[in-house]
Amino acid sequence: MTMNDKVGERHLARRAILYVRQSTVQQIARNDESRRQQYAMRERLQALGWREVEVIDEDLGKSAAGSVDRSGFRRLVAEVSLGQVGVVAAREVSRFARNSRDWQQLIEICRVVDTLLVDQEMVYAPRLSNDRLLLGLKGSLNEYELDLLRLRGLEAQREKAGRGELVVSVPGGYRVGDDGELEKTPDRRVRQVIELLFAKFFELGSARQVMLWLRAAQIQVASNRDRHGTVTWKDATSDYVYGVLTNPTYAGAYAYGRTKQRARIVDGQLRTTATRVRRSDWAVLLHDHHEGYISWPQFERVEQMLSKNAQNRGSQGAARRGSALLTGLVWCRRCGHRMGVNYSGSGARIRRYTCDAANGRHGAPKCVSFSAVDVDAQVGLQLLAVVQPGAIEAARRAHLNAIGTRDRALEALELQAEQAHYQAQRAERQYDAVDPENRTVARELERRWNAALELARSIAQRLTEARAARTRAATEPLDGHAYMALAHDLERIWTAEATDITLKKRIVRAVIAQIWADVDQAAREIVLTIHWKGGVHTDLRVRKRRTGEHRHQTAPDVVEAVRQLARILPDQQIAAWLGRAGLRTPTGAHYTRALVASVRHLRGIEACSEERRHAEGWLTCEEAAAMLHVDPKTVRRAAERNDLPAIRPLANGPWIFSRSDLAATVLAERAVSRARVCGTDQGGGPSLNQLSLDIPST
Repeated sequence: MTMNDKVGERHLARRAILYVRQSTVQQIARNDESRRQQYAMRERLQALGWREVEVIDEDLGKSAAGSVDRSGFRRLVAEVSLGQVGVVAAREVSRFARNSRDWQQLIEICRVVDTLLVDQEMVYAPRLSNDRLLLGLKGSLNEYELDLLRLRGLEAQREKAGRGELVVSVPGGYRVGDDGELEKTPDRRVRQVIELLFAKFFELGSARQVMLWLRAAQIQVASNRDRHGTVTWKDATSDYVYGVLTNPTYAGAYAYGRTKQRARIVDGQLRTTATRVRRSDWAVLLHDHHEGYISWPQFERVEQMLSKNAQNRGSQGAARRGSALLTGLVWCRRCGHRMGVNYSGSGARIRRYTCDAANGRHGAPKCVSFSAVDVDAQVGLQLLAVVQPGAIEAARRAHLNAIGTRDRALEALELQAEQAHYQAQRAERQYDAVDPENRTVARELERRWNAALELARSIAQRLTEARAARTRAATEPLDGHAYMALAHDLERIWTAEATDITLKKRIVRAVIAQIWADVDQAAREIVLTIHWKGGVHTDLRVRKRRTGEHRHQTAPDVVEAVRQLARILPDQQIAAWLGRAGLRTPTGAHYTRALVASVRHLRGIEACSEERRHAEGWLTCEEAAAMLHVDPKTVRRAAERNDLPAIRPLANGPWIFSRSDLAATVLAERAVSRARVCGTDQGGGPSLNQLSLDIPST
């Protein structure tokens, strides 16, 4: 006879399952007695008559509210549904589930396969209507109890947060003091890195650029391991820098309710995600709550800068490495949309401003498209004219800012070196304190000591180099003449290829709000209206290049020289003469046979050939001299005096003569008679068949 009439042989023939669960990791660590009592339910099952008891406890530390996946509960339901389980037990039925979905699912499956439920009070048979009603009431009460506890806890949190006393997490650079208040960490190195991070952001204007600068300077950042300011040093990441810049704690403000939990179903499972809410929707915002690293106006400025840097939010985006100077500033006057930039060509050297908003939305033709080269250049000249009066002061401030940044970076290295020296000394003391014969411990401590010494030497070397650079900069101060030179060289610095394009973009965005653009097809001009930050507008017209016209076109004088030289010379010799004349391609390369052939081909210039020369009658200097029966030097000097008609496309280049011109009797006699009057020829010796044109030396 069993201890309960509800337990039958059909139940005892199957095995029993004991389900053990605690909701949080903290309960596992602190509530040992509750866990022992749950495991003690095995004895109750054995007393009821079951010998085979399986324990499922893999859901320890998981809530039964339905917000997390419980593999143990899923396995329990699967085992019951197979009809191989006679009873499932838990100390309280709330251990099974605290949500109606899981609870009703378990009851229904147990009713179908005739499986009992047991807790510390009684045995339930789901096939009995009274027991099923009681189980349903207990499940509803358990769910309500959880909701009530949650609501009470949230209300207590809000009350505490309203007073600024609820500290959920402590960001790096702060700690919770003995009085429970938030305060700056006493670690000077941690504070200095936070201050340097904000200073570099105001200088560079981009969170990513700050991260890259910190990594390039090998300056590590600190993150808290606990509420008491114990830190871990690591390399900077984009997430870390962005988290610091957007955290109002660093502005001395206390904020609560900055994120909101949103639930959704993914693959049949409940998933919760945290989303940021607008500042106006924050539950609590207390200014001047504690000492900050920046002021609240500075924090709002940081938010505005980050918002402008964001992509695809209607903002101009952060200044990037693209060669287009006015990215994000140009708007289409025809449709009112922002114009984009299209890059093409090798290395994305070709750039165009294009408005294709209507085309992308409903297939309409593109509004406006034009080359960015001339527009960037002309807007740059307008900008230089505006900032020229303040160029000297700007140069002076830039020099002072560079010195300040260098000093802060040097201080960060000094603090890092001091910390590394302390760690090395600490490792040495630990090594000295161990028994030398205990090699298993001494070997590891020795390795740690050597690693600490190596790190300290590395940081000391970087510190020495930084101090040397600081000394060199201090011994070469900029005086007034140097500032004046910088101001006058502003245009040269602006147009230099070595000038950082991101810096130029930031300068442009500092003074220009918008540029509205259109194209006057009749006049072939790009019409621009520059809206300056001060409210002044400037109208500007830039000539629009024709199709195929670009800045790397071959110069017209070079094309004409190739056209003339192709009458008497092959491409290889033309390239040689262009090189002797110091002419280069638009990209700065030397002309070659292939490049000369390309110039000819694009402009329809016929190549040199014997048939062409014979048909058109073009002669070299030597051939003209043979025709006139004189020395080539004589012909050359006559051409230089314009006594003979000739063409010379390049300075110090070859002469080109026309057979028809030389054949004219009048011209030939004129040349011969003038040569005879001039005296003795200073050239090579005369032949028996040539005329002698003597040129006197006086």
